Amino acid sequence: MQANSRAIVSNQDGLHKDLESIVLKHKNSQFLKPVAEHSQQAFEQICQFVDFNTQDKSVSKAIIFDACCGVGESSRQLAQKYPEHWVIGVDKSADRLNRQGREDYPNLLLVRADLNDLYRLLADSQMPIAQHKIYYPNPWPKSQHIKRRWHGAPVFKQLIQISSNIELRSNWPIYLQEFQASLEIYGIMSHLHTLDNPVPAITPFEAKYHASGQTLYCLQTL
Repeated sequence: MQANSRAIVSNQDGLHKDLESIVLKHKNSQFLKPVAEHSQQAFEQICQFVDFNTQDKSVSKAIIFDACCGVGESSRQLAQKYPEHWVIGVDKSADRLNRQGREDYPNLLLVRADLNDLYRLLADSQMPIAQHKIYYPNPWPKSQHIKRRWHGAPVFKQLIQISSNIELRSNWPIYLQEFQASLEIYGIMSHLHTLDNPVPAITPFEAKYHASGQTLYCLQTL
């Protein structure tokens, strides 16, 4: 079953023609969507977990933020690899977060939140985050869905504010090329490369795509 994943099919063969105008529009505007109550509660839970001091903006350990963590496999691997860090895994689905059980490392917290809310709360709070991971989110490959990709969303400005150390992985290179071009609009440089042999896979998606023979890509800020 793992080796039957189909490659992404898109009506785009390069960067979206409206990419720059969309990113600039959001850069120069304010995202005013009300914050959902469950997202606010998740933010407060994170603050308590990492001992965030709102006065001097300090935390008791460096933080790794794992966005769109799904069932939390990537978060667990990060928590094991970086025991001296706090690892915060976030997903919008409580069902996915509960599928493999909850936290099983003392430095790991898994929370349900809308990242469109949580990115803004984190950016406003100036909570220091050492690493920001976005592994295999849905890339929305249809051209008309550009605004559903992270770099086409109003919250992109806050997404890149929370940490200067960002890593994305995807099996669709155009998604990462667009993200890279969007970073450049903010003056942020990055490096895009292939992942030749990701073992162990960081997420179930990575395992499935790799077993299917798909090329995997990684984008990292410099």
